Amino acid sequence: MERPLTQHIARDGRYRSLSEYGKTGGYRSLKRLADGLSPQNVQRLVTEAGLRGRGGAGFPTGNKWSFVPMGSDAPRPKYLVANADEMEPGTFKDRVLMEGNPHGLVEGMILAGYAVQAEVGFIFLRGEYHLSAQYLTNAISEAYQAGHLGRTLPGTDFRFDLHLHASAGRYICGEETALLNALEGKRAIPRAKPPYPQTSGLWGQPTVVQNVETLSNLPHIITHDSTWYRSLSRSKDGGTKLYGMSGRVAHPGCWELPLGTTARELLENHAGGMSDDFGFRGLLPGGASTAFLVEEHLDLPMDFSSIPPQVGRLGTGTMIVLDDRTCPVGFVLNLEKFFARESCGWCTPCREGLPWVARILQLFEEGRATNDDLTLLEMHAKFLSPGHTFCALAPGAVEPLKSALKYFRDDFVRHIRLGHCPWNVQSKRHRILV
Repeated sequence: MERPLTQHIARDGRYRSLSEYGKTGGYRSLKRLADGLSPQNVQRLVTEAGLRGRGGAGFPTGNKWSFVPMGSDAPRPKYLVANADEMEPGTFKDRVLMEGNPHGLVEGMILAGYAVQAEVGFIFLRGEYHLSAQYLTNAISEAYQAGHLGRTLPGTDFRFDLHLHASAGRYICGEETALLNALEGKRAIPRAKPPYPQTSGLWGQPTVVQNVETLSNLPHIITHDSTWYRSLSRSKDGGTKLYGMSGRVAHPGCWELPLGTTARELLENHAGGMSDDFGFRGLLPGGASTAFLVEEHLDLPMDFSSIPPQVGRLGTGTMIVLDDRTCPVGFVLNLEKFFARESCGWCTPCREGLPWVARILQLFEEGRATNDDLTLLEMHAKFLSPGHTFCALAPGAVEPLKSALKYFRDDFVRHIRLGHCPWNVQSKRHRILV
């Protein structure tokens, strides 16, 4: 099986220099630009490859680029931003790439910048990713010394400059327009759309924001072509996917596998199944802001099209497993506390609703909840859903709650009936895992 993103990552975690990267085909894609591959043809190749955004939404990358104004009359400068603010609980795939293959991200950004004719790029990095910052700083410096950055690329009239920006933190910075506000030095709150960043983004200029994993795929598409890239996938979309799994599994980790690998294969073959004495109850397929999948869903391909909308979505593809000795109510409470704390406070449903959800769940854990509280949770799950809030933070935050009420409702009822959390009594090894 081909693993273009991770096959050359050093297992000892050391920095992979430009010379090492070059020996495995690094920056080879730039030769195609020198040979006359136009920005329009780069966009075409990426569209034909079926690359979809790996940050969670899964929007087709080529389509996203098509909204950027092109030609001599287009506003200048244009910007490209790598969203490396990986704060989704349970998600660590982008860190694997930035620490293991930083030049892959740099090369991918050069290609994306060329495709949309963006002269300047920024890597908006999660502030806690200190090793990623060190390795990316080294990679950017080496790319400047080699002439890949800061100079006109051979055979083109295109020059690209790249800067690293460490975030001051907050989950909301992962939302692309809040990220742009933070990058401008403003309060990190989402912007109204339209206008969309592709036409009016950073400092009012055309801007493309892409996830780290998405950008890291571009050198391989341009070097090997779209047909090869599509052949790596088991789904109608192209490529591989970095899947992760955490929780009470035998071997937590991150693996690059064909897009469309099933949850069962990930759990049983790659994560080694559940840890001793633990049973499976469910998993969040793409970080904390996705809905639970349970046993009946394990044979679904984990891609952007195969999970029915009424069931859930792939998200980031980094899975958090719920075992049979962890309280589902406490599990969700832990998540909702996080989301309530990370709300930017811009819209009332999110600012007031999420803390209210956390308080109600706390009543369940303390044995003081009533049937009316269960009704209130269901009401919040409805009124914090898409279309009721300014951005996607609150709708994502209630996805695990909504699905927990669907699949683990009996556990909520038991808390009410017994007047305490059953897991606090049944097991001294009780954990709330995130």
